[in-house]
This record gives sequence, structure tokens and C-alpha cells, in this order.
Amino acid sequence: MGAVTTVLVIDDDAAFRGLAARMLGELGFTVVGEADSVEAGRAAAAELRPQAVLVDVMLAAGDGIALAHELAELPWHPRVLLTSTSLDAVLADQIASDGVVGFVPKEDLPGAPLARLLGGA
Repeated sequence: MGAVTTVLVIDDDAAFRGLAARMLGELGFTVVGEADSVEAGRAAAAELRPQAVLVDVMLAAGDGIALAHELAELPWHPRVLLTSTSLDAVLADQIASDGVVGFVPKEDLPGAPLARLLGGA
């Protein structure tokens, strides 16, 4: 797969979605959409077909880890990165999936190698 340019941000915190979208934009990604729940995330992914998805582990209305695995298995195989405010929200065996590329705590996102993780470089 070539460089990732399109990203969908799924998080129930509107302020974080906006921050993440700005940060990803500054890194050269195009944020094609935002969603605040599992259902909205599924619908946005199906409609927008992003090359990568940033997913909050602790969505208010659903399981972000299960959603991440579901999204990673979509026919176009987007790269999925999990995030959370909780440093221990995800165990290593919970992200072991071909399309789920890892977990980055929200506070570490600004310094994380997002281009590498999301496939942009």
C-alpha cells in the first residue's frame, strides 16, 4: 500500500477529535471525517473508505477495541491505531491483528511516529 493520506477519527470527545484532526493535518494527512460512536464510526468508514482510522478504546457507546478489529477487516484494509487517556487501556494481545497497528496514549500522540504507524512514511 502506498502512503496513507486519508484518516477517520473516532472518539466520543469532540475537543479531542478536533485536536487530533489538526495534528494529523499538520503531518500531511487528510482527515476525511470524524465520528463519536461505534455506529457512527462504522457508517463513516463505509461511506468514506479511509486508508487509516484513529479509534478511542473507551467509546461511551461501545467497545473501541472490537470496532478497531472490525474496521481493520474491511475489504480495503485500513490501518487502525488505538488511543486512550488510560495508559493501560489495551493489552498487547488485544491489538494483535493484521490491520490494528498499535496503541498510543492520547497524551503521547504529539510525539508518536504517526506517519509510520498510519503508513504515511
